[in-house]
Amino acid sequence: MFNHADRPDLEEVIGHTFAAPGILNRALSRKAYCQEQGHPDTGHMDALATLGDAVIELLILTRLVEQGGSNKGEISVQKMDLVNMSILRRAGETIHLHEYIHWGNGENRMHIWSSGRVLAECIEALVGAVYLDGGLSAAGHVMDNIGLFPTETEGKPE
Repeated sequence: MFNHADRPDLEEVIGHTFAAPGILNRALSRKAYCQEQGHPDTGHMDALATLGDAVIELLILTRLVEQGGSNKGEISVQKMDLVNMSILRRAGETIHLHEYIHWGNGENRMHIWSSGRVLAECIEALVGAVYLDGGLSAAGHVMDNIGLFPTETEGKPE
C-alpha cells in the first residue's frame, strides 16, 4: 500500500492525462462519498461505470475481430472470458485503484473494495471517464496499459 505522499499519480499509472480533470474526480467518487460530502447526485461514478462497461466490451470485441475472430458464438464466449468481474478486479488490484477512490465512511471501514464487483465497477468507471475525455483510442490505450486486452495468442480463435 502507498501512503498518499508515495502514491504515484493515477494518470501516470494508466497512461492518460485528463484534459478535463473533473471527469477523473467523478470516476473516482463513490455515491456514498458524494452523499456524505453533500456533492450533487451527478458527481459520482455510477453512470461512468455503465458507460465504461460498454466501452470495454466494444473494444474487446473489436480486438477479437481484428485478430481474426469470425464465428459469433466463439467471439461471444471469448468476450465473456475476457470481460468479467475477475479480470476487471485483477486490473484494479494491479494498479492499486482502491487507493485512489473516494470511498464513503462505511465503505472505507468495511474495505468494500475487497468485493470483486465493487472494484470491477471502479475500473469500468475509470475506462468510461477516459472514453469521455479522450475517445475510443485513449480508452484502448488505457486498457492496454492496465492489462485488459488479450495478448495476440489469448484472443485468437482456435
